[in-house]
Amino acid sequence: MMDILDRIVQHFHDSAELKLQCVESLAAPLQLAAEKMVHALVNEGKIMACGNGGSAADAQHFAAELLNRFEMERPGLAAVALTTDSSTLTSIANDYDYVQVFSKQVRALGQAGDVLLAISTSGNSPNVVEAVDAAHDRGISVVALTGRDGGKMAGMMTGDDVHVCVPSPVTARIQEVHLLCLHCMCDAIDQKLFGAQ
Repeated sequence: MMDILDRIVQHFHDSAELKLQCVESLAAPLQLAAEKMVHALVNEGKIMACGNGGSAADAQHFAAELLNRFEMERPGLAAVALTTDSSTLTSIANDYDYVQVFSKQVRALGQAGDVLLAISTSGNSPNVVEAVDAAHDRGISVVALTGRDGGKMAGMMTGDDVHVCVPSPVTARIQEVHLLCLHCMCDAIDQKLFGAQ
């Protein structure tokens, strides 16, 4: 049986190898996603982000990096995580069902010209799928961050959407690449809006 030290070393190698494998397939969609977000921001739009579990944490992380700052001093950018308001989440889940916790927020807060960052490692999270539907109904572009084969969300993408899919079956590895993708988008948004500092 592999000991813990060997397992830890293997995790580092697996994570690094997957990131390097993804460079070719993910760089262009990430650039497109960042450009879509920049277009929304300069036209008085906002970025809404959602996901469950670790993906909820990623949604909050991304919104915080935009609203506060990433690596350079700059004005805050309009971003909101749909995962953080416990009263809203629990009232929707209680009065309707958990599948609607993000879609009801998108319908209430979203405007045409906004962007929804929809994060699901499987691409099949029912409440994230519903949020994508709601975004499309409101004329909101979607940046989908998924893994594996993209799941149901892969088939929902329109010409206005960007799909960033990490081709791995391992949730932890997908989430590690998702974090790198989010940081790449933060940096690209800053560079497009404010240039190198």
